[in-house]
Order: sequence, then structure tokens, then C-alpha cells
Amino acid sequence: MNAGSQLALFLLAANVVAAALVALVLEPVAPLWSLASWGAVVAAVAVAITFRRLAARQRTAETATLRDVRDTVVEGIALAAVWSVPPLVYGIKADPAIAFGLWIVVALLMTASAVAMAALPMATLSFLGILGASITVMLYFVGGPLLASTAIVFTALLMLVCFGRGKALVVIRAGEIALAERDETVSLLLREFAEHSADWLWETDISRRIVRASPRFAHSVGLDPLSVNGMPFLQVLAGSAWESGNFSSGLRALAEKLKGRESFRDLLLPVEVNGEERWWEIAANPRLDERGAFVGFRGVGSDVTEQRASADKINRMARFDTLTGLPNRLLINEALVHAMGQAEKWGSRCAFMMIDLDRFKAVNDTLGHPIGDRLLGRVSERLSQLMSDNEVIGRLGGDEFAVVVRDASDSARMEQLAQAIIDTLSRPYELDQHTLYTGASVGVATGPRDGRTAEMLIRSADLALYRAKDAGGGVVRIYEPQLHVEAEERRILEMALRKAVQNDEMHLNYQPVVDAATGMLTGFEALLRWTHPQLGNISPVKFIPLAEEARLIAPIGEWVLRTACAEAARWNSPVRVAVNVSPDQLHNPAFVSTVASALANSGLPPERLELEVTESVFMREGTGATKVLERIMDLGVRLSLDDFGTGYSSLGYLSRTRFSSIKIDRSFVQGASRNVPEAIAIIRAVVALAQSLGMATTAEGVETEQEHHMVQELGCTKVQGYYFGRPLPVEEARAVANRDWGEAAAA
Repeated sequence: MNAGSQLALFLLAANVVAAALVALVLEPVAPLWSLASWGAVVAAVAVAITFRRLAARQRTAETATLRDVRDTVVEGIALAAVWSVPPLVYGIKADPAIAFGLWIVVALLMTASAVAMAALPMATLSFLGILGASITVMLYFVGGPLLASTAIVFTALLMLVCFGRGKALVVIRAGEIALAERDETVSLLLREFAEHSADWLWETDISRRIVRASPRFAHSVGLDPLSVNGMPFLQVLAGSAWESGNFSSGLRALAEKLKGRESFRDLLLPVEVNGEERWWEIAANPRLDERGAFVGFRGVGSDVTEQRASADKINRMARFDTLTGLPNRLLINEALVHAMGQAEKWGSRCAFMMIDLDRFKAVNDTLGHPIGDRLLGRVSERLSQLMSDNEVIGRLGGDEFAVVVRDASDSARMEQLAQAIIDTLSRPYELDQHTLYTGASVGVATGPRDGRTAEMLIRSADLALYRAKDAGGGVVRIYEPQLHVEAEERRILEMALRKAVQNDEMHLNYQPVVDAATGMLTGFEALLRWTHPQLGNISPVKFIPLAEEARLIAPIGEWVLRTACAEAARWNSPVRVAVNVSPDQLHNPAFVSTVASALANSGLPPERLELEVTESVFMREGTGATKVLERIMDLGVRLSLDDFGTGYSSLGYLSRTRFSSIKIDRSFVQGASRNVPEAIAIIRAVVALAQSLGMATTAEGVETEQEHHMVQELGCTKVQGYYFGRPLPVEEARAVANRDWGEAAAA
């Protein structure tokens, strides 16, 4: 519509001029008044159309309605109808010369209309079609079909040209509208961005000075919008550091990018604003003029101080222990990797210490986790006070801590630090009117000697710590290559142990227990043995602790109990069978059902079963071991206290638990045989205690006749040892149990 309005006056002039020419051509054949009347009508219609087109120019709408389009079609039909009068009224009767003159004028008018009204294709096509049909009729009557055909072809060509040009104009206009809408959208977004966003736009000239500084940018750097223009961009960002030259790495990187005229993005740098450090993230592209010459930079910046603070907080949470504030396992590992890298670079040594608290679990079990957590906090404080710039202390988890020693060239200093850790952590702690005692065990490994990677060095320190814990705790152990060999052996043994029972690799031997006075057989102790197809006979000293550590002692212990009960039930004599029971079994309430099931399935009377327990059973308070023992004794099973005097001896549990006998460890028997006063005194004390409580005493490890007479004189009621018999295979033990032991002893 706007395009049509722009050529409205041209169209009016064309119609007026053409009407005058037609009047001149038709003057010989038409009355003057009729031509004047027709000319007035043409002028009126053309003026009306012109005013309508000019009125459309005042509209602001970028698209036309369907009604507007229909009105233009009406205009085209009206104008064509007026111009059809001369050919149809006068031209048909005129001679060929006048008809051709009229045809030339109308053809020119049609061509001018096709050009001027191409932006309004519907109106133009209507005008050309109607007027072309009128001319065709006139030429048919004047010149015949050939001339009429020429008029048809001419009209068709004009209509095709008009349609094509109109279509092109519509496409161009649609593109202009879309571009205008996009520009408006971008303007709105930029205005919204500038008013509400935390980001800002910035520009520099070829000298890297600020130009056209936005108010938000000026506010961000704490300067006036007018004064900031013309200032060096780097000087504005550097702040007070501009004079000293102490620039940040980010600012130096920015200077390199500006100097190289390179595009960049996500460049992070600190900026001083009103004495406060802020962090900015900026991006920019070079600006080029129409000749492609560099004229400066245009970019965007954003204040990311809050986001950086949040990221730092998240990073700290990921690398620091929330309970103690110490570096966690991740950060300790990173520190160790860095220390090993520096050691390799400079040809020096670093070290890794693993620290495990002793008796910490007892604190958690008795006083609860809140007290345990506070104790860990106190431990971390003491450890931090021992550290220098050369060490990094962290918490690995639970009650495990670690120290990374960056420079471990002084091995004496490193061992002193490890011992100082043990001494410091062993001092008492006062928490909520509780005086707590804990200690520490330390394992130390030195890199790269004990491991060329962080994982290997941690593994070596862990093996050294395991050795320290195995030694009873409270000591420092330095890694030795032999520890890896032992660890591999333990691993292989554990894998084999898991299949030992189901592969029928285990069996029981039975060692006789006799009356000290008469020498008559009173029972057997069932002793577990393991023969591996490839590894051969494996000592119980090796595999029993391993079974307890690997949580395999419960199924193995149940197999021993059921096997011993089944074998004892085959003996004709009423001798007892003694079975060793692990603390882990007694801490499980279901063990009572296991004992009852073993007795029921084998048919062994309960009084012929004796369970041997050690003092360590009573060291874990609150586990219910005492209640389990009471329920087992209610079944009629006898209890024996094994290795009395070698552990944490206490008279309290002797009075609470109805033991039938106490076994004196072989170390006291051997000591007494060498006339060690302390060993003799301990045996006499144990015998006196047992007699007062109505319990029997069994001396273990009696190997000679002299030792037999000695323990008999000291008051022991039963003896066990190689003097009376080694552990026997099941067939031999069965034969011994089934014969008259009294007659054999007399013989």
C-alpha cells in the first residue's frame, strides 16, 4: 500500500496526459462535449484514486488488511471501465489510423500503469485485463483477428511482467518487515539488557582507549561516564596497580589479547573498584571499518564476584572435611601428587604418613557419635599445631588422618614428627566431664623409594600402618618391601580361605586332656587344621587371625562346632570335647541357635560339650556376649576360660560368668619349669582363685614329666600337652576315646 501511495501522483499525471492525447486523437470522430465529459470522468476517478493512495501514506501499519486489498481492486476496475469507453464507443467506428492512434495511447497508459501499480498486483491485473479486452475488441472490428491477437499477447505480457514484479516487491517488503521486527526485538533486548543486566558493553579505539562508555560500565568501574571516555582500558581495569606495575595474570593475558588484536572470551581477571577487589569475566571481538582496517575492540563484561565466591565455597566443600576443617582425601591426594612431582623434578624425597586412632571405636560405642565427633575435632587441632609449612595434614575419613611431607630428605626429622604425633594424641582429652584416652598408630612411606605414584605410596603407608596396628598400636612403623610380600600372601591366603571349607580342605585334630592326678582321659580339645592343595599345611597362627579379619570366622567356626559334636557323639566313653569359640561368634545372638542345632543334629549330650573363650570376649561392652554365654550355659554346655592371665584379666567377669574351668597358658607353665618366680606365683594365684570359685584348672603346654609333677604340685587339676599326646587325627582320637584309658595308664 505504501509503494502504491508513493507513485499516486505519477499515476494521476499519466491518466490526465493520456486523456488529453485520446481527446486529440478522437476529435475528428467524436463531439467535443462528449470527449470533455469523458475526460472529466477520467480526471475525477484518477483524482479520487490519488487521494485514497495519499491517505494510505499516513498509516503506520506495516501490513494491509484484506479490505484494503479489495478496495484497490475496485479502484483498478473503476479506472479500467472509464478507459474502456473510447475503444468501445468511438474506436470501433473510427478509421484504422484513428484506431491505431488510440491503441498507441492506451498501450502507453497500460505500460505506465503496470510500472506504477506493480506494488498493487490485484488492482493492476484487473486494470490491465479489462482495458486489454476492450482494445482487443476494438482492433478485432477495425483490423481483424491478427491485430486482436497482437493486443492479447501484449496484454498478457504486461500482466506477466506486472505479476512478476509485484511478487518480487512483496518478497522484498516481507524481508524489510522481518528485518524491522528483528531490529526492534534486538533493540528491546539491548535496552532491557542495559537497564536490568549485571553485564555491560564496552568499546575501545585503535589506541585501546575507551570510547562510547555505557553508564553501566562506568558505574561498574566506579568512574563518571564522561570522564571514563578516552582513558586507557587497561589503566581503568588495573586501578591502583597501574602505577606499581603489579598486574594480575588475568590482566596480563588481556593485554596480550588486545596487543595481538585477537578475539577472546571467558577471560577472568580481578578488578579493583573503589578499593574493593571484584572479579570480571570479559569477552570481545576486533572492530573493523568498511575497508577491513582495525579500529578497536567491542566487547561485553560481567561481574562474577558472587559466582566466584559460590564456586570457591563449593570447591572448599569438595576438598575440605566439614567436621574438622582439614583437607579431605581428595585434597590430600592432590597434595601428594604435587609433592611427588616436585620430588621427581628436584631429585628429592617426599613422604606420606597414615594415622589411625587407637581405641576410638570404644568412645563412639560407649559415649555416642556426638562425643566422638568432638574428639575428632580436638585431635585435628592437636595435629594442626604440629604441622609446619613443610607438611599438610588432612582427614581421610572415620578416625584416619594423613600427613603429606613435601620434603622428607631429613628422615630423622620425619620419624620425630611421627613420634610426636603419637605422644600428642595420647594425652588425655577433657570432654563434657569425661576424661578420654586415645592413642595413635602411624605408618610411614617415603617416595619415590616406596612408590612412584600417589596410589602406590598410599598403599605402602597403609601396609606400614597395618603392621603398626598389628603390633598393638601406639607405635610408628616404616614401610619395608617385605610388607608387600606379606600383604600379597594375605591376599592369596584369604582367597583360598574363602573356598577352604567347601573344598573340604579343613579337618580337625584332637589333643587329649587328662586328669592331673590319675592320668585318665577327661576330654579332647578340637584343633582346626588346614591343608591346601598347592600351599600345603598352613599354620593356624596365620589363617585364624586372617579369618577373623575377613569376617570368615563365623562360618568356619560353625563348621568346626558341628564337626566336633558329630565326632564326639561317636565316642563310646563319656569324655568331653572342647571347641574354641571366637569373640565374633559370641557377639552374634544367633550363635545360641547354632549350638543347640549342632547338639540336636549330632545327638551329643550338652554336658559333653565345652566351649573355650578368651578374655577378649569381655572387652567389647554392650555387645551382649555375656547374655549369649548365659543362654549357652542354660543349654547345659560347659564353659572354659582360655589363656587366662595373658590378656586383660579381670575378676569381674569371673564372678558374673559360670565358668567350669580356667586354662593356664603354656607361657606360665614353661616359666615355672625354669623357676621363674612370677610364673610360679601366677599359677598358684590362678589355682587358688579357681578353687575358691569351684572351678577346675587346666595347665597347657605340659611337655615333660617334670612339668607334669610341677603343675600337679601347684594344684592344677587337669593337664594338656605333648607329654600326654600330640593333636591326633580323627581316627586315632576315636580309638583312644573308645578304649579303657584307665587300663592304658596303669599299664
